[in-house]
Amino acid sequence: MIVKTDYTGIGMQELIAELDTFVAERNWERYHAPQNLAMALSVEVAEIVEIFQWMRTDQSRTLDAAVRDRLQDEIGDVMIYLTMLAHKLDIDPLAAAHQKLGKNRLKYPAAETLAKSDPPARGALKDGNGKFG
Repeated sequence: MIVKTDYTGIGMQELIAELDTFVAERNWERYHAPQNLAMALSVEVAEIVEIFQWMRTDQSRTLDAAVRDRLQDEIGDVMIYLTMLAHKLDIDPLAAAHQKLGKNRLKYPAAETLAKSDPPARGALKDGNGKFG
């Protein structure tokens, strides 16, 4: 078996075709109902969270090679399950992401949200309940 190492130019349709073949060769279609794929996706996302769980912010920005390799594998798993779920439901994940980004642009206009994105000054707590003034 030849394992591909250069994925330059591989798009969503090629990934979907490769995943369909992989699943069919193993007769796994029966395990791939949308709810099963969604649950598997959530488990893989949790594995990404686990990698970062006890890191400080600065550590999460400078990963060593071993941690980055683990993270790459988990991101691959997330992409696989997300792609299979979207394909099963006839949703184009790239189009869905672009559409959602468009909605977010309308919901969070840059001019209005930029000023709100700065962290509050130290001591700016309004009261003892953790809300900022």
